[in-house]
Amino acid sequence: MSQKIQLDKSEVLRYLGHKNQNFDKSIDAVIDGCMDEIVKISRYRYIYKVFDIKIGFESGQSCIELQGANLKLTGNDIYEHLRDCRRCAVMAATLGIETDNAIRIAQSTDMLKAVVLDACAADMIEKVCDLAESEIRSSAEESGYAINYRFSPGYGDLPITTQKSLLAALDAGRRIGLTLTDSSLMVPGKSVTAIIGFTKDYSVKPKKRGCSVCSMRKNCKFRKAGSTCGRN
Repeated sequence: MSQKIQLDKSEVLRYLGHKNQNFDKSIDAVIDGCMDEIVKISRYRYIYKVFDIKIGFESGQSCIELQGANLKLTGNDIYEHLRDCRRCAVMAATLGIETDNAIRIAQSTDMLKAVVLDACAADMIEKVCDLAESEIRSSAEESGYAINYRFSPGYGDLPITTQKSLLAALDAGRRIGLTLTDSSLMVPGKSVTAIIGFTKDYSVKPKKRGCSVCSMRKNCKFRKAGSTCGRN
């Protein structure tokens, strides 16, 4: 995973809530410096594993069982995500603790830099997830499948506590140093887990999941500003 990632300044600005306002050269220099710093210090890693799945119901609730993982995913939204699939990939990605440390240090010394670093890290982890998804897509195509989109714990009615089972299925703590707090927050913080469905129906086009299933929809700064985070 030595591929160098190039951040998108327009995406960083969007995470910062920029709306074409003018800002002086000193702030522009801070943004450029933070972009360079995040790329330099991040020790990004990702892993994934493909599982056969069994679709059904348990206790009157939709249920997706990952074969060989002792893992069941419950809820109507994950059911809709995987209902036309017979396999899925579970992935996890992280930027590493170095990124968290840099943001935390900046929070005690320079809040502007801390906010910009956080926006840069948000763009960085999305691009790492894109790399993982691209690799998963290639693997799926080699086996005669198409894929849908990334669906993470906390979206819709898939409980955030599902994180624990996903990380265990991937052995993510040992393999990439990704763990959980008691409240199911990931450590390092700039990390993502997701489920991608494999389908034999090539007419099914990957689609965006939509704000309606996002756990942040009620507090989303992008929606309040009349836009989206771009993930939906």
